[in-house]
Amino acid sequence: MTEPLFSDDDEEFDRPRLAAHGPVRVRVPAKINLHLHVGPARADGFHELTTVYHAIGLYDEITARRGDTLTLTMEGEGTGLLSLGEDNLVIRAARALADETGHDPHARLHLKKQIPIAAGLAGGSADAAAALVACDQLWGTGLSRDDLAGIAATLGSDIPFLVLGGTALGTGRGELVSPILTGGHAWHWVLAVAEEGLSTPTVYKTFDQLGAQSEAGPPDGLLAALRQRDPDVLAAHLANDLQAAALHLRPELRGVLDAGLEAGALAGLVSGSGPTVVFLAEDARHAALLAADLEAANCCRAVRTAAGPVPGARVL
Repeated sequence: MTEPLFSDDDEEFDRPRLAAHGPVRVRVPAKINLHLHVGPARADGFHELTTVYHAIGLYDEITARRGDTLTLTMEGEGTGLLSLGEDNLVIRAARALADETGHDPHARLHLKKQIPIAAGLAGGSADAAAALVACDQLWGTGLSRDDLAGIAATLGSDIPFLVLGGTALGTGRGELVSPILTGGHAWHWVLAVAEEGLSTPTVYKTFDQLGAQSEAGPPDGLLAALRQRDPDVLAAHLANDLQAAALHLRPELRGVLDAGLEAGALAGLVSGSGPTVVFLAEDARHAALLAADLEAANCCRAVRTAAGPVPGARVL
């Protein structure tokens, strides 16, 4: 059963638009996986996935301005660590949109980054989604949300979801996205951010090497829990098949999980391919208390609180 993720204001995506003369600023959220079932590797090297995506209120921003070439600058998380050249997903997304629409790929893009890199929160995918929305607005190419999600699917598995946001079922390699009915209920999360990131391909390779059987199974129980709006019920159904591989690569994450549960979290799991650990709280007050306890435990680099679901990439 599905419902629209968006308000009537989102009809702007389906109306013809003129190119923007001033800067375009787009905010895009991080994602967590409430459920991640990993099937066997496919012929193309990807794994068949069934996942429940959930967009949370931890954001990056892309600002797009007119320019004579395509450039990218950045500030915040990962500055000096991320390449800003042609291999960056932001640049690739802008070029993919230009190729699709026949527009000159000219823009000055600036990334303000808060989502940690290589953290299992899809920060790079989020930035690509933001670049698609920002350049579509800057150039006045007038693509629909579905059009942008189609381009996003050629760039990466998580990017279509981050164009859309909310809570959604992802299948295929994750790029096939269907909205999930949540009734507008807000869930509250605490994120324990690790000192160093983890490579997603390395985590999948380790998953294969461990030969672990899927524990997540189908997401039916989780989908029912989302409709019940009871955090205790939801806590019992969070699952991630990649958690064992992430813990194998980073055994210290077990201590983070234990610290959160001892502090009173309803549940904890590694987010996506890790190494960020996500804890479910009862409400906003409980999340703040849990975050304070985790900070006092000094078991991770940083602690963040965030609620979800929230919309995907949006013009501010």
